[in-house]
Amino acid sequence: MKLIPTSLVVAAVFAASAACATEVPELFNSKACVGCHSVDNKVLGPALREVAAKYAGKTDAVATIVKSIKDGSTGQWGPIPMAPNPVTDDEAKTLAEWILTLK
Repeated sequence: MKLIPTSLVVAAVFAASAACATEVPELFNSKACVGCHSVDNKVLGPALREVAAKYAGKTDAVATIVKSIKDGSTGQWGPIPMAPNPVTDDEAKTLAEWILTLK
């Protein structure tokens, strides 16, 4: 059995993380989300960092954010409802996971 050097595994993980970090903002910017949200500042909806802080450490955080992205929500952040977004399940999950990394 041939073993892969640890340094190659670590390098591959960092490369995948860097690619993901670049692709997710592009996904965010390509969707309607950007019309109401920004990473750092409240627009119509909360800043994504506020969303990350609200759901930090909650076991159902990804599922809750995915549901809001896909189905919309009302009353969670004030009187303005969030409209449902036409995204795939995978896109919604990717966006939710990315939001939760924002600090």
